[in-house]
Amino acid sequence: MGHSAGKEVYRRLGRKIDNLTMRAPWNEAFYNVLREIYSEDEANVVVKMPYSLSELDQVAHVTKRDSSELLKILERLCSKGLVIDMCINDTYYYMPSPIVIGIFEFSMMRTGKNVDSKKLGHLFHEYLQSDNGAFSAANAKKGEKVSVIRALPHEGAIDPSEYIEILDYEKASSIVESAEKYSIGICSCRHEKLHVNEKKCDVPLEKCSSFGFAADYLIRNNLAREVTKSEMLDNMSSSIEMGLVFCADNVKKNVTFICHCCKDCCNALGSIRKFGYSGTVVTSNFLAKNNPDKCIGCGECAKACPIDAIEMVPIENPQTKKKKDAVYDTSICLGCGVCALKCKTGAVSLVKREKRVLHPETTFERVILQCLERGTLQNQIFDNPQSISQKFMRGFVGGFLRLPPVKAALMSNMLRSSFLNFMTNGVKMQGKAWITEM
Repeated sequence: MGHSAGKEVYRRLGRKIDNLTMRAPWNEAFYNVLREIYSEDEANVVVKMPYSLSELDQVAHVTKRDSSELLKILERLCSKGLVIDMCINDTYYYMPSPIVIGIFEFSMMRTGKNVDSKKLGHLFHEYLQSDNGAFSAANAKKGEKVSVIRALPHEGAIDPSEYIEILDYEKASSIVESAEKYSIGICSCRHEKLHVNEKKCDVPLEKCSSFGFAADYLIRNNLAREVTKSEMLDNMSSSIEMGLVFCADNVKKNVTFICHCCKDCCNALGSIRKFGYSGTVVTSNFLAKNNPDKCIGCGECAKACPIDAIEMVPIENPQTKKKKDAVYDTSICLGCGVCALKCKTGAVSLVKREKRVLHPETTFERVILQCLERGTLQNQIFDNPQSISQKFMRGFVGGFLRLPPVKAALMSNMLRSSFLNFMTNGVKMQGKAWITEM
C-alpha cells in the first residue's frame, strides 16, 4: 500500500510537470527520474504549489504549509534546480521548474558529493530517448513553431553583402555585451552523454552560458559559477574555434542563455537528426548557401552539419577532380553557419532567408505562445491547482484554447499581437507588470 501511495505522488507530480511550458509524457522512465530527484514531501509541495511565479506567502497559503518550514523545502528544491526562484524588487518568487529548460539541465549541472551524476545521466538518457523519442514528439511532432531555443548565426559565416541585415538579438557578441551578469556551468547534454559513454567529442563540459536573472539563479544555487564578461567572451571564442552551434533563448530581449552545442551530444539537435522534429530548434534568419565555383566536394560541410542537412551527391561523369556536389536541405537548415566555419575554400556562407523568422520579444511572450501551442496556457492563467473554481476554469478555457481553429487564429500573424497585448494587460491588472518585461 505504501509503495502504491508513493507512486501516486510521483504520478501527480508527473501530471503537474506535463502541464507546464513543455510537455513531459509519462512512462516508467519518467517515474524513475522523479523518484530519484524528489523526495515524497518535495513532490507533494510541487504538486500543490501554483504553476506560475508566486510569493512565499501565496505558496504557503495554497499548499497549506507553515512559511518557515516551506521556505526550507523550497530552498532545497531550488538548490537541486527543481524549483526556480527569482528576486524581483527585493521579493522572492517561486515556480516549479519545467522539464526543459529546467529539471533536466539543472539536475545535470549540479556537482558535489551528494550528487550521483552517473545515475542521473542514465535515468535522463533513458527518458529522453524512450519510446522512440516520445518526449521530442510531445513537443514538436505537430509542427510547433515556438521552441524554447533558437539557432544563432555565426557572424563570421555571414556573406559580407548580408552583414548589415543581422540584428543585435541575432549576434552572440551583442547578447554578451548587453548582459550585466554572467555564469558558466556544465553542459547538461554533454554531461549526460559522458555518463552513458556516448560523448565522442573533446569539448569541455563547462560551457553552458547564462545571463541576467538566469545567471543570478544559477549562481545563488551553486549550479554554475559567476564569470566576468572577458571570461564569457573567451568562452564564446573557443566555441567558435571548435565549430559548436550557438543555441540561444528564443527571445529578442533579455536573452538568458546560450548553449554551445555539438552534433554528438546535444539532445535538441539529436531530436532533429534522429527523430525528424525540425521544430525542436527555431532557425535563424539565415540559410547556408554553397558556391559551386569554389566548392571542391571535400564533404567537410556535411560532416560538420549538426543535423545532417547536407548530403554529398556523386556527380555523373565528373569533368574535374571534384567527384561530389554538396546538396543542402533548406527546409531544415538551422542557419547556424557551422558548415561555413569548416569550409576551407570559402565556398559556404550564410545568406538571408526570403521570409523573416519571427521570435517572441520577451520570455513572457515566449511562455504564452509556447503554452498555447502545447495546450497548457490555461494553467498560466488560472494557476492555483487547489482552487475548485480555477480547476473548472482551467478545464473550460483549456478546452476552448485547444480547438484547432482557435489555436490557429491566435497564433496567426493577424491576431497574435492583439492576443499578446490582451494577455499583457491582464497580467498588469494583477500588479505583475514586471513579468511582462522578463
